[in-house]
Amino acid sequence: MHGGEWVPKVLFGLDPMWVSTLMLLATYVIIMTEKINRAIVALLGAGAMILLGVLNQEAAIRGVDFNTIALLTGMMIIVAVTRKCGVFQYVAIWSAKKAKADPAGILLMLQIVTAVFSAFLDNVTTVLLIVPVTLVICEELKIKPYPVLVAEIFASNIGGTATLIGDPPNIIIGSATGLTFNDFVVNLSPVIVVIQLVTCLIFHLLWGRTMKAAPEDRARVMAFNENEAITDRLLLKQALFVLALVILAFVLARFLHLEPGTIAMFGAALLMLLHVLGKPAEEQSHSVHGIFGEVEWITIFFFVGLFMVVYGVETAGVLKMLAEKLIALTGGDLKVTALSILWASAILSAIVDNIPFVATMIPLIKNMAPTFGGADGLLPLWWALSLGACLGGNGTLIGASANLTVAGMAERAGIRFSFIEYTKIAFPIMLVSIVISTGYVWWRYL
Repeated sequence: MHGGEWVPKVLFGLDPMWVSTLMLLATYVIIMTEKINRAIVALLGAGAMILLGVLNQEAAIRGVDFNTIALLTGMMIIVAVTRKCGVFQYVAIWSAKKAKADPAGILLMLQIVTAVFSAFLDNVTTVLLIVPVTLVICEELKIKPYPVLVAEIFASNIGGTATLIGDPPNIIIGSATGLTFNDFVVNLSPVIVVIQLVTCLIFHLLWGRTMKAAPEDRARVMAFNENEAITDRLLLKQALFVLALVILAFVLARFLHLEPGTIAMFGAALLMLLHVLGKPAEEQSHSVHGIFGEVEWITIFFFVGLFMVVYGVETAGVLKMLAEKLIALTGGDLKVTALSILWASAILSAIVDNIPFVATMIPLIKNMAPTFGGADGLLPLWWALSLGACLGGNGTLIGASANLTVAGMAERAGIRFSFIEYTKIAFPIMLVSIVISTGYVWWRYL
């Protein structure tokens, strides 16, 4: 140990920089092949960092951002309980009827609903709730679901960018930098509203205006009763009460001196308590088992392993060296650096999953603080990273977790999602959103 910090002691006296970089690259490449589950790969990578001596066990634990883990887990539990009452299906059916069951209107309404939900739930959860209802509505209207599903992928990633809790990259950035829920809303929601409206217009011109449904099929959708989707009225009230409390606490987090992870975990515990109150012990156990079973543990443990792998690279000094090289390349110019980060993160997040990419970029950007006059000087870079990584995820099917989730659900329903076909449509539309973001970052921060 060195002044409380761990100094790497790699086996056989190998250079920690090379060893940690090779471990990071190996972890990334194996994750991208999708041959082995990503949680297993990340945990093996973390274990290898410790066994090879890049990290010791205390340093590895220090590398895990438990605030991010708590925030994700807490929100997953809240959603797992809330979905039992049917409120999400209710909103989807209600929006289809508000559009008078017109396919072009439904395409628009479902994008807006998805974007709004994604701002307050994580995007994977949003698509898990919206896609099944979308498939039913499209089947009843006898229209192709593919255009609606692609538009929902875009809406989930765009809407998720607007808040701290909407997209995992934002959760990691917020936790690492101390930026609050309000900071994200104030800085990112104005441009996100514009991007979402432009995207809706593009999808309307691309598909919406040619989508038609027969009058009798539209009448069948108009006959759906959204009230029947609500299966538990008491749970609906409890869930809405807890969700409102949690969002209010996020808004007041700085005043309350609470981290988002604490708020989400407390909200999750409170909602579970209300849900099982008054039930016999055996039924309570069964209910809690079911709720915990719906948490995406693969994502949680993927994060744990990934944080350790990235911390290994950081401890070995690789990211500090890269930050210095990047500053040398951009001549220490904030404008050039911010726009480079925006475009590089958009293109790279379309190719690799945006979560490991952002986890690697955060310590790299933090190392630039002395050049740009301390932590406050880095603010434009954080917003550029968030916009690039979250919106860039739309570019290909592997760019974000929500994309793969939708593709998987569609294929189970017999709808083909080809990587090439999706990329041909999605990549140019993603670039439009990055062009808009470039203008916004330049105008507002530079």
